[in-house]
Amino acid sequence: MNRLRQPTLGLLAAALFAGAAHGASPGNDPAALAKIRDTALQSDYAWERLADMTDLIGPRLSGSPGAAAAVTQVAEAMRGLGAKVTLQPVKVPHWVRGLETGELVDYQGRPAAVTQRVVLSALGGSGATPAAGLVAPVLVVSNFEELKAQSARVKGSIVLFDVPFDQDMANRGLAGQAYGQGSNYRTNGPRMAAELGAAAALVRSVGGATYRLPHTGATNLQDGARIPAAAVTVEDAMLMSRLAKRGPLRMRLVLTPQIRPDADSFNVIADLPGTDKADEIVIVSGHLDSWDLATGAHDDASGVASAMAVFETLKKLDYRPRRTIRMIAWMNEENGTRGARTYLEANTANAANHVGAIESDNGAGRPFGLRASVPATSTRLFAPLQAALQPIGAGVFQRQDALSTGDLSGLERAGVPSFAPLIDTSTYFDYHHTPADTLDKVDPGNLRRHVALMAATTWFLANVEEPIGRASVPPR
Repeated sequence: MNRLRQPTLGLLAAALFAGAAHGASPGNDPAALAKIRDTALQSDYAWERLADMTDLIGPRLSGSPGAAAAVTQVAEAMRGLGAKVTLQPVKVPHWVRGLETGELVDYQGRPAAVTQRVVLSALGGSGATPAAGLVAPVLVVSNFEELKAQSARVKGSIVLFDVPFDQDMANRGLAGQAYGQGSNYRTNGPRMAAELGAAAALVRSVGGATYRLPHTGATNLQDGARIPAAAVTVEDAMLMSRLAKRGPLRMRLVLTPQIRPDADSFNVIADLPGTDKADEIVIVSGHLDSWDLATGAHDDASGVASAMAVFETLKKLDYRPRRTIRMIAWMNEENGTRGARTYLEANTANAANHVGAIESDNGAGRPFGLRASVPATSTRLFAPLQAALQPIGAGVFQRQDALSTGDLSGLERAGVPSFAPLIDTSTYFDYHHTPADTLDKVDPGNLRRHVALMAATTWFLANVEEPIGRASVPPR
């Protein structure tokens, strides 16, 4: 926590809680929803917390000092707002990046004494090469079918999955689907290559920006077949594909990550107790951890900061919800979802008392409304919320059978309706999991809109009279 800001938070808490015990509870009156919206739009609290997390801490990969510092920082800020804070212990993976270099050392037409550098970044869970690296032929494939068809050449090779990110899909509101198509190769490609005896695996970075930026992310590599695995930039993947068409291509690869014993960490849980329905819970959340290449401003410090600002908005108005509002800063979404699983295990018997759960984890682009896994018969109930959000252009309500968002998917399968801001993600994957995911990429006005959307939705769920029903996601 920035010490210069602690007095400010203390004064704010004192002001907010001067009459909290007797706070107003106007329910879902249109005027109350409008006040929540407008109060959020006038506050820079989320931006200040976002700046604290990104500028003062930086990267927050699970098990790192940055992740531990973020737990402390967020917990202190929420206590400063007067929330009841619980640190829920979570054992998290502790993967540490090492040296990572790539070099094309032989290819048809190579001038004497010339080699070419490849810009790459190890994928989470990657195995290590020998300290001096390995040199092996490169086999380029464009899909899993080609990998299987070329299985005789896979053993001992460095397999490159050269699969382009479909930016046209992203530009037309289908960025999540485009990312899913590409990340399938990042998640499962290295494992499949390892099963066929590959020496290492590379994937073309999953994202839209072609500025020679590597996009890291998790893999499904397992002990016993944990080969070195890395993401290469779009430009280098295209270069390697062109050179491979000319003739044999060889590469020197150095990756020296370490997998250390699981580390102790925490979910940060902050409660604003309800009045007459305090045993019922509405979650508003984001995930605290980030990848280690940058400060994770979009992914997902902005989500955590927006969830924190929901409390600041309601406290500023001295509004007391009927149901308990629970802010959760999840730990370890990026490479294990251990925080979400730990919470679910502790609350499985209490899942029926969770009325709804919100998570923002698609960046801080312009919000247009909500996605929700509620029964179709319940969509009519959200008309007052849509009306309150329409003046800021966020009145769309998109019902789905399941959102399957990372931290909420287990709760959703347990019947808890999930909600997420419906966001413009057309440029989100330019920065996602890259060194460029920094504070300057976040628009403060859009962040305020996020808070307005999340605060109004949280309040609405905490006070809705008619039951909205349960999610009906089939168990896996």
